[in-house]
Amino acid sequence: MAKTNLTVQLDEAIVRRAKVVAAKRGSSVSALVARSLEAMVQDDQRYEEAWAQARTLMESEIDRGSPVWSRDDLHQR
Repeated sequence: MAKTNLTVQLDEAIVRRAKVVAAKRGSSVSALVARSLEAMVQDDQRYEEAWAQARTLMESEIDRGSPVWSRDDLHQR
């Protein structure tokens, strides 16, 4: 997959702390940001797929075992 450069502006304090975190993990700030964004995109994709599946199930006419009552059943006179 082709890589694209991305410019991000962050507070200096965040950048300093991110460098420390990256060093502790034996990584670079760029790699940390890339992994975080990849995880966020994957989470969003899984959510969208789950929502589409749920919407399909809700719209289908599958018998889910719920009782079906008539108006007369509910309002016995």
